[in-house]
Amino acid sequence: MTKKKILLNAFNMNCIGHINHGLWTHPRDNSTEYKTLEYWTELAQLLERGLFDGLFIADITGVYDVYQNSVDVTLKESIQLPVNDPLMLLSAMAAVTKNLGFGLTANLTYEAPYLFARRMSTLDHLSRGRVGWNIVTGYLDSAAKAIGLSEQVEHDRRYDQADEYLEVLYKLWEGSWEDDAVINDRQQRIYAQPEKVHKVRHKGEFYQVEGYHLCEPSPQRTPVLFQAGTSDRGLQFAGRHAECVFISGQNKVATREQVDKVRASAKAAGRNPEDIKVFMGLNVIVGATEELARAKHREYLEYASAEAGVAHFAASTGIDFAEYTLDEPIQYVKSNAIQSATKSLKNNDWTRRKLLDQHALGGRYFTLVGSPEQVADELEYWIAETGLDGFNLTRTVTPESYADFIDVVIPELQRRGSYKTAYGSGTLREKLFREGPRLPASHAGTGYRHAGK
Repeated sequence: MTKKKILLNAFNMNCIGHINHGLWTHPRDNSTEYKTLEYWTELAQLLERGLFDGLFIADITGVYDVYQNSVDVTLKESIQLPVNDPLMLLSAMAAVTKNLGFGLTANLTYEAPYLFARRMSTLDHLSRGRVGWNIVTGYLDSAAKAIGLSEQVEHDRRYDQADEYLEVLYKLWEGSWEDDAVINDRQQRIYAQPEKVHKVRHKGEFYQVEGYHLCEPSPQRTPVLFQAGTSDRGLQFAGRHAECVFISGQNKVATREQVDKVRASAKAAGRNPEDIKVFMGLNVIVGATEELARAKHREYLEYASAEAGVAHFAASTGIDFAEYTLDEPIQYVKSNAIQSATKSLKNNDWTRRKLLDQHALGGRYFTLVGSPEQVADELEYWIAETGLDGFNLTRTVTPESYADFIDVVIPELQRRGSYKTAYGSGTLREKLFREGPRLPASHAGTGYRHAGK
């Protein structure tokens, strides 16, 4: 029986400290070079050497100012501040690679859909169809205040707005230009046929749009759609729109439950449950032997900042953990932040000491430590037991964590038949789903294509 091929994204961000905080101080870490093109082009080339499916680039709008009601720890430890625009990176990385995909995060709450549609189509053209969009609605009050609002829109209402936002984008990406609109006929002096380019007219609750999509059809038209919300409303949104869903899991049983919920959301939306690929965030620390891997882990722990990890988590929940003593039970408070983060606190059995222990490596993602064989065993086991399709691999010490994985874990997975030995052809969507470059017929976005196309 053919083994399921594990999908892999590198998980990164256009900043110094992403998930595992404090490790920018490690002498072999180069994340402070994030401001240079070389940092990103060399990373892209490294990941393509490892046949990674994509580079998933996170982003935030706003700052983490919940912990201690300030940005002091955020600035000292560079907890995703400063942070640069992820979309600006793609052109340079696409120019030095041929197959690596790019999952770019953009917050739709603060982006006008008309111009955003153009930016993504432009990037899809320049990369020859290797673009994905990680759809986020935001969760920071600091972001809302920065653009002139008193507070952010309520959680579920943000998804109502997101549904309409996607409707506008589908009309632009899928419906404005017919497939054969562009003929590029020099003799007739006709580049595009006017009768085959259509004005979008949208009058909704959140958006009013009247205009033509500014770009001719790109290879994928609609970029591959990523999403990470696992609240009830987030799952409903994912079931309708998402092609890839990113989850955070701490154990196999809970992860299986999350994966099943994602699959069920697709089914409820009239789609095949397998139409969504599910990825889990994961730290991997590998050495030639288990002993060497654990020594490397201990070394990393010396540089990691547990407090910075907890400060990051505070912003995710909207709870200032600094207000609690080390062993005082943390009280669950319903907030407008990330619901999946706050849910973990509902049992009231968490303390600041327990959170600091969980964030010993600077973040709370599940960590695998071991030899190449042990890591490969665990990756295969997670896939088999949970129904996951793949992983978003975080960086600890960069680029070392990616290089280690590529040099010793990838060959082991390949020997087992659990990982590809060459890239497939075509766009990012074709590589992931082995079908065409455009949204499949079962996807909601196809309903906005121009009649007869």
